[in-house]
Amino acid sequence: MAMVAKETTVEKVEKIEATENEKVKISIIPRFCKGCEICVKLCPTKVLGMEMFLVKVIDIDKCTACMACELRCPDFAIFVEKKK
Repeated sequence: MAMVAKETTVEKVEKIEATENEKVKISIIPRFCKGCEICVKLCPTKVLGMEMFLVKVIDIDKCTACMACELRCPDFAIFVEKKK
């Protein structure tokens, strides 16, 4: 009896925590966040905070979409999308 190798592809779905309002959407990939707090400290309007050693959106309505958090995150764990 001949054996045939079978190729299997498994796709992993990445967990993304998204918070949004009519002006902005902030997406965080918890698995990438190392809890360095750089984004929290740089946010001029205190939109972000820490919870269980991971970044969380505390008050989306204060976000001005300055993108300081996204630009300075060394782990590419946070993304800011300004809406029209």
